Amino acid sequence: AGNKDSLSGMLGNLGGLVGGGGVGSLLNGGIGELLEHFKQNGQGDAAQSWVDHGPNREVTPPELKQAIGSDVLQKLEQQTGLSQQEILDRLSRELPTAVDKYTPDGRVPSPSAG
Repeated sequence: AGNKDSLSGMLGNLGGLVGGGGVGSLLNGGIGELLEHFKQNGQGDAAQSWVDHGPNREVTPPELKQAIGSDVLQKLEQQTGLSQQEILDRLSRELPTAVDKYTPDGRVPSPSAG
């Protein structure tokens, strides 16, 4: 059942980014989960490039759709009221920058204990 929790966490994060909550809401819930999801779906290289120093690899809406999964997209659509295409367009623009800003040291910060 752990997977469902991480999915809803990730949804909140993406929904926040798409809906204007910005990077803060994306990252409260665990950017590591998001990157893990990308890795599992074949977009790990792109996600890692956003964390690493150096240029961010672009990710196209179709690649994002693959990485996020259609079930997640459907939930995001309900959460944000945006079309899936709009969600993908926004994420492809904003996600690399968001992750990049949050990982200035070239690694994902661990959640602060306490």
